[in-house]
Amino acid sequence: MSVNAVHDPYQRRPRAIAHADVLAGTIGLDMAKAGWVVTGDSYLGRVTKARILEAVHEAKGEDAADRIAGLKKPEMVTAAEDLLAGTGWLPEPLRTPTLPEDDGPAFELVDNLDEPASDDNTDAGEAQTAEDGGEPAIGESDVSGEDDPVTTDAFAKTAAE
Repeated sequence: MSVNAVHDPYQRRPRAIAHADVLAGTIGLDMAKAGWVVTGDSYLGRVTKARILEAVHEAKGEDAADRIAGLKKPEMVTAAEDLLAGTGWLPEPLRTPTLPEDDGPAFELVDNLDEPASDDNTDAGEAQTAEDGGEPAIGESDVSGEDDPVTTDAFAKTAAE
């Protein structure tokens, strides 16, 4: 229903970020095509001068970055905004990572479920299971109890401590 791919320095969630990267790559998310534009308000005014120079260097080359290197930050932001306009440059967190190339689809699509999915006489259900003896790809997880309803006794116990 939703994906939380926010990277907070205090919260290490590498699996969640990796999962969000796979989802973004799978659906072909492109923030530049979606309409995000680098501006002083959206990015340049919020980062250091070194990051601004790095962005201009990536998008326009070393000569363009050298031309604005001696400017004070407000002037550098304005000049960088003009240089980066129309380039489609994105900061690293907004870039969609490329997915590794694979050998083909993970399962076969079947028009008629009554017919075998492939030549080895497996049916569509077998073609979509994991290759390790029919185990599901996502294993059963233990219930953590985090979603259980909270009783008033729990609050009293916490308050007493």
